[in-house]
Amino acid sequence: MRRASYGLAAIAVLHLPIHPKGPGIDYLGVLAASIASWAGLPGPGEAALVAASISAGQHHLNITAILAVAWIGATVGGMAGWIVGVRAGRGAMTRPGPLHHIRLKIIEKGDRFYERYGLVAVLFTPSWVAGIHHMRLSRYGPVNLVSALVWALAWGLLAYFVGPSITDVISDAGTARWFLLAGAIVAVAAIALMRRSRHHG
Repeated sequence: MRRASYGLAAIAVLHLPIHPKGPGIDYLGVLAASIASWAGLPGPGEAALVAASISAGQHHLNITAILAVAWIGATVGGMAGWIVGVRAGRGAMTRPGPLHHIRLKIIEKGDRFYERYGLVAVLFTPSWVAGIHHMRLSRYGPVNLVSALVWALAWGLLAYFVGPSITDVISDAGTARWFLLAGAIVAVAAIALMRRSRHHG
């Protein structure tokens, strides 16, 4: 099932309208941001996905392509973060040094938590935390794949359907603000001219 899901995502990417000087930069940006975010850097994945999905809602990009790229990026980033946690995080946490005894207790409690609730924990903790607690790949891989898909669909579709209307409101508000500012300037200028004419009169 996991191989089939990867295959479907790969097919979607192969059909993306990616061009070096065109919208492809947006797709590649979503891919890179999703990888970075799911590898452990909070923030850029959601921001890039929301921005690109709003652009798709305004018919500048393809929403199916955006969702596929975000899903692939999140899945790859999640796996990368897990590998870092397995290979480096555990050693750093258990290495002798300051607060060594406390760190060992944290590891012990975390191991028990992931053993019992690992499938849920993956949804709410960074990918490298699952690696630190040696969550097995056979458990982590499928959950990472599904949670990446849920993340891409939730953020992407919400921004796609709701985002354009919000940007229209903001745009209209911005236009109205400029009209108000222009009106205020005209009013101030008129008052100044009236006072000047009275003073000279």
